[in-house]
Amino acid sequence: MQNNNEWQAAFFVIEQLEQAGFEAVIVGGAVRDALLNRPAHDVDVATNALPEEVKSVFPRTVDIGIQHGTVLVIVPAGPVEVTTYRTDGEYTDHRRPEKVQFVRSLQEDLQRRDFTMNAIAMRRDGSFVDYYGGRQDIDKHIIRAVGDAPSRFAEDALRMLRAIRFSAQLDFTIEKNTLTAIQQKAADLAFIAKERIKAELDKLWVGQTVFGGLQKLEESGLTAYLIGDFHAAHWLEFHTQDKRLGWAYFALLQGTDWRGVLRDYRLSNKEMAFVKSVLSAYDALKGGWTNTHYFMYTEQELEAARYFAQLTQLGAPIPRLSVRELQAMLPIKQKQELVVNGADLLKWSGKKGGPWVKEALEDMLTAILHHELQNDRQQIRNWLELHYF
Repeated sequence: MQNNNEWQAAFFVIEQLEQAGFEAVIVGGAVRDALLNRPAHDVDVATNALPEEVKSVFPRTVDIGIQHGTVLVIVPAGPVEVTTYRTDGEYTDHRRPEKVQFVRSLQEDLQRRDFTMNAIAMRRDGSFVDYYGGRQDIDKHIIRAVGDAPSRFAEDALRMLRAIRFSAQLDFTIEKNTLTAIQQKAADLAFIAKERIKAELDKLWVGQTVFGGLQKLEESGLTAYLIGDFHAAHWLEFHTQDKRLGWAYFALLQGTDWRGVLRDYRLSNKEMAFVKSVLSAYDALKGGWTNTHYFMYTEQELEAARYFAQLTQLGAPIPRLSVRELQAMLPIKQKQELVVNGADLLKWSGKKGGPWVKEALEDMLTAILHHELQNDRQQIRNWLELHYF
């Protein structure tokens, strides 16, 4: 796992910084994930070198957050975020520090982090620096705040939701004092931008135990400060690797006001369109899907709707064959395959355009999909002359 490009790039950057006389380590989620034998997607480096010192060591850098000490270093194996050890100033908005102070001490840098499992550093030789018992908590599957839990959550209220998300993502337990602090500080979640909240829920939906995470969400008191129904009991059997399915199922559980609820979380237009299609397919399943449904929805949308029907015990006639098999049996797979278009209808009929053209094309498509008409120009013309001309 540590042989991929991201790790190799990070180790190369550390080596270069060490040769220049600085200290540098890998920090954050990458270290935690390495200890859990999980793939790490962001391998970040922390160092006692100041940003300008980091830039002096490497020929190619980009200032991506230099006011907070972060420089993007470009090396052959890939880009690496390098951040100077720092302590955070006062948090006045429960979201970000007013200022940061660069320090030379790794221990001071790790002390400001959220949870012990995220406050472990890894040196280039593979050894660990663990001042706060993070490795022990990982072994015990415990999420524990670094130092004073109420202070950590007062600094950044999103950390409370991160604790819940990690509990679902990793199937970890939240340590008692940490959970109590969340309950005490839950109202501070109102200070957090909806986009940041959505990013955490994106990860919760694809966690190992969404049900367990939502149980903790209820227990924490955070649901009082979130829009929508998060009742855990509905999620007992739910599991997915696609965050969009999480949002679609969440929408289904909201009833008719699902659009308003999801807009509050700032879903993209593409995500909203996917949710709408899945819920529409779910409703259509109550009466049984026809070839028209297999044509108009994607395989993923239909499979999601079928999965939701099983979760909710809809009692609808669920097809025995897979969606892919049923879609493969369709006479045409997309509208572009039709051998006739609106211009043909106007030419053959000699009539002016109008709503009838769209209606005729839709009826023609339905007839073809249900094997009542072949996708053949002459047969279609005969059929249209019988029904429309």
